[in-house]
Amino acid sequence: MKLYSAAALGLLAVAVATPCMAKDWKTVVIGMEGGFAPYNLTDPSGKIVGFEPDLVMDLCARIKVQCKIIAQDWDGMIPGLNAGKFDVIMDGMSITEQRKKEIDFTAPYVNSPAAFIAAKDSPLAKLHSNGKVFNLTADPKGGGAALSELRKALKGMVIGVQVSTTHATFADKHLKDIATIKEYKTVDERDLDLKSGRIDVELDDYATLAAILEKPDSKDYAFAGPEFTGGDFGTGAGMGLRKSDADLTAKFDAALKAAFADGSVKKYSLKWFKIDTTP
Repeated sequence: MKLYSAAALGLLAVAVATPCMAKDWKTVVIGMEGGFAPYNLTDPSGKIVGFEPDLVMDLCARIKVQCKIIAQDWDGMIPGLNAGKFDVIMDGMSITEQRKKEIDFTAPYVNSPAAFIAAKDSPLAKLHSNGKVFNLTADPKGGGAALSELRKALKGMVIGVQVSTTHATFADKHLKDIATIKEYKTVDERDLDLKSGRIDVELDDYATLAAILEKPDSKDYAFAGPEFTGGDFGTGAGMGLRKSDADLTAKFDAALKAAFADGSVKKYSLKWFKIDTTP
C-alpha cells in the first residue's frame, strides 16, 4: 500500500504540474471570419486571404510554427477559442477591458478608427465634425462635443452594426435612445440593408467601410460624421489567445515587434488598406 500510494502521489504531481508547463508549439490554428474585408475575406477558391492572413503567416514563420487558418463566425470567436477549437483569434478584434477579462491579447497590430457611412446627401455629411478623428480616452471633451452633434443628426435614423462588436456596444450606450440600432450577424447582410434603404447609416471600422465604398454599387455612399478611437473602441486590434497560453502570446508579441521594426506590418497595411494603419 505504501508503494502504491507513493506511485499514485507521483502521478498526481505530474498531472497537476502539466497544465503549467509551456506547450511545445508546432502547429497553431488561427480563427478568422473570412468575411471581414480587407482584414480577411474568402476568395473564389475558398481560401481566406487579406491583411491578417498575410501578417499571421509572416509571424508564424518568425516563431517557426505551422499555422492553419479556419473560418469561424464572429459571434462564436471567444467561446470557440476557450473551447479549444483554435488557438488564436485574428479578426480585427479590438482590445477592450471587457474582453481582457476572458482572454489575453498581443500588442495591437492595427488601429483604425470607428466611422460611419451613409448616403452622400445624408445630414451626417454636413456636420462640423465631419471627417475629424476624436480619441474618447485622450480627449473626452472634444469627443463629447462631437458625439453631441452626432446624436442630433442621427435622431430618428436606423443604424446598422455587426453583433458583439465594440461598434454595437458604442451604439447601445450612446445612440439607442435617439435612433434604432439594428444588429447583423455579418457585414454583408448589413450592407445589403443599407443599399436597399432598410437602414440609414453603418457604423464600423474605417478600413472595413473603405473596402465597402470601393464596390461599384456604393457610388451613392460616403464617409459621414466624426470618427472615434479610444473609449469603447479600445486600443486597437490584437491577436486574442487563451489566458493559459501566455507562452504563445509572448512568442507572437516578439514576432510582432520584429515585424513592426522591419516595416512588414506597414507593408501589409498599405497592400490591403491602402493606408498605414499601424498603431
